[in-house]
Amino acid sequence: MTKAIFLDKDGTLIEDVPYNTDPAKVRLLPGVGEALRMLQDADYKLFIVSNQPGIGLGYFTSRELESAVNRVYELLAAAAVYPLAFYFCPHAAANDGFPSRFPCKCRKPQPGLLRRAAKDFAISLTDSWMIGDILHDVEAGKRAGCRTILLDNGNETEWLFNEYREPDHILPDMEKAARTILEKQRDVLLRV
Repeated sequence: MTKAIFLDKDGTLIEDVPYNTDPAKVRLLPGVGEALRMLQDADYKLFIVSNQPGIGLGYFTSRELESAVNRVYELLAAAAVYPLAFYFCPHAAANDGFPSRFPCKCRKPQPGLLRRAAKDFAISLTDSWMIGDILHDVEAGKRAGCRTILLDNGNETEWLFNEYREPDHILPDMEKAARTILEKQRDVLLRV
């Protein structure tokens, strides 16, 4: 089975510009390229998992989102980082004024995006990590069976904890997240 790193997009990989689809406004956060390269070099497969309620709200189309995501891929490729796939939920939350006729299983904090990637790529979720900047990311990771890291960069505004919203680690940036994951991997290898 494959081990993976699931990464939120906005506020985790790139600057958080709400509902942005303009490639010119897409900028990697400091240290992201180097940190992800370390993880990739340690045989972790990288996946981007993102809520994109702007589609459900009619703010932009999936084709417009694709332009911004392609820019993310270009910036990561310049750092020799190659995510395998981008999974996104196009649904808006009920509190965004979007009348939902069915319960969405892909919108984080639900684990649907991670489970779909796991099925598509034969990923061992228990050997994988979810990294994000809000507790919804943590909850999605925990519900999927992953270990989790919350990047405490000021984007979480609702510090509401429950059994699924307790991150394994709270760290300030992606570099510390990568180093922590690699240390945990070394610890496991030393015990074997």
